[in-house]
Amino acid sequence: MNYRMISYILGWILIFEGMFLAVPSVTALVYGESALWTYILTVSICLLIGSLLILKKPEKRRLYAREGCVIVSLSWIVLSVFGALPFFLSGEIPSFIDALFEATSGFTTTGASILNDVEAISLASRMWRSFSHWVGGMGVLVFIMAFIPLSGGQNMHIMKAESPGPSVSKLVPRVKTTALLLYSIYFVLTLMEFILLLFGGMDVYGALNTSFATGGTGGFGYLNSSIGGFSPYIQIVVTVFMVLFAVNFNCYFLLLTKKIKDAFNLELRTFLIIYIAATALITINISGMFSSTGDALRNSAFTVASIMSTTGFSTTDFNLWPEFSRTLLVILMFIGACAGSTCGGIKISRIIILFKGMAKELQTLIQPRQVKKIKMDSHTIDHETVRSVNTFMVAYTMIFVISLIIISFDSHDLITSFTAVATTLSNVGPGLELIGPSSNFSFFSPQAKIVLIFDMLAGRLELFPMLLLFSPRTWKK
Repeated sequence: MNYRMISYILGWILIFEGMFLAVPSVTALVYGESALWTYILTVSICLLIGSLLILKKPEKRRLYAREGCVIVSLSWIVLSVFGALPFFLSGEIPSFIDALFEATSGFTTTGASILNDVEAISLASRMWRSFSHWVGGMGVLVFIMAFIPLSGGQNMHIMKAESPGPSVSKLVPRVKTTALLLYSIYFVLTLMEFILLLFGGMDVYGALNTSFATGGTGGFGYLNSSIGGFSPYIQIVVTVFMVLFAVNFNCYFLLLTKKIKDAFNLELRTFLIIYIAATALITINISGMFSSTGDALRNSAFTVASIMSTTGFSTTDFNLWPEFSRTLLVILMFIGACAGSTCGGIKISRIIILFKGMAKELQTLIQPRQVKKIKMDSHTIDHETVRSVNTFMVAYTMIFVISLIIISFDSHDLITSFTAVATTLSNVGPGLELIGPSSNFSFFSPQAKIVLIFDMLAGRLELFPMLLLFSPRTWKK
C-alpha cells in the first residue's frame, strides 16, 4: 500500500476543495453576509492542511487498483468532512452529524436534506449546497486527474473506482485528455441550462443554483418549494436537462465525432423507453388530480425524470399520488439511469446484463449443450463484467438489508425506512411518507444518519471502494 501517495493526493483534494469554496465565499461577499468569515476560515484550513500533505512529493508514484479504491473512498470522505465545516462553524447547522449529512448529500448528489427551512440559511450556504452537487456530479478526482500527472497511466485505477457503471473506458488514449473532454461536455451542458433559465426570468443566483443542482443530478433546491414555484417553462427546461444529464457522457462524445449509430446504443434506447413508458402510465394514473392533462403530463414527466436521473427535484408532492404511481417511482429509484452519467441507482446497463444473463440461464436449461454468449450492441460481454454485475447486486442487496435493519431501530413506519435506504443508496433524495418531497431527514437518530451517510457514499462510489475500507487485507503493505 502506497500510503505516501495516498496522503499526497488527499492533500491535493483539500487544496482543490479550498478553491471550490471560493464560490460560496464570493457569494457571501456579493450579498454582504457574515458567513463570509466562516468560509474564509474553512478555505484557510483546507489550504493549510492540503499544503502540508503535498509538501514532500512521494518517491514511488505508482498506483494499483487497491490504492485507487482507497484514494477514491478517502477522498470523498475528506471532501464531505471538510465540506461540512462551514455549515457547522457558522451555526447554521448546530449538529456536526447533521452538517456532515448535508455535505455528504451534496457531494454524492443525493439531495436528501436535514433542513426544515432551506431559506433560513445564508445565500452562500445555499450556493455551497448546490455547487457541491456540481463538483461531485462528474467526480472530483476525474477533474483533478486532468491537473495531477501520475506515472504509467495508473490514474485509470482512480477513474474506474470513481466513475459510475459496470465498466469504464477511455474516450481517447490519455486519461488526462478523457477527463478534460468529460468536464468540457459537463460544463457546456450546465452553461446551456443556465442561459435558458435566464431567458425564463430566473435571476442569476437562482439560475446558477438550479444549473449546478441539475448538472450534478443532486436536487438541492435553494427555495423551500424546490422547482414547484417556478413557471411551466422553467420546469420544462429543468426536465429536459435532467434527462440530458442522465445520459452516458460517452454518447455525447460519439455524437460529436459523428458516430450517431454508436451513440444511440441499447442502454440509451432502453432508458428512453422506460422514461416515456413510466411518464405515460403515471400521467394516466394522476390525470384526475390536475386541472388538465397537460399539467398532469408536465408534472409526471418532471417527476419521472427527477427520480430516474436521481436528481430529486420536485414540482408537486408525489407522496400524495395513487399507490400505482408511488410504487412505480420506487422501482425507478432502484433502476436509475445510464452508466457514465452523473446519476445514481443500479444503472440501466446492469439491468440489461442481468436480464440477458437470466435469459441465457433459462436457455441453457432448455438446451444444456448450447453455447450462448451475452451481447450488447453486437459486442460480447466478457465473463468478468457479468461476474462484477452479479457481485454488485449481491453487495447492493446486503448493504440495503443491513441498513434497513439498523434504520428500523428508529421505529418509523416500514415505507419511510425502506425508501430512506433506497433513496440514499441510489442517491435520489426524497422518498415516501415521512421523507416525501415536502419533508426531510432531520427526525432520524444520529446513528441512523451515520448509516445513511455511508449509504450515500457507497451508492455514489458503486459500493466496492467503500467496502474495501473494512477489509484488513486492504491496508497491508
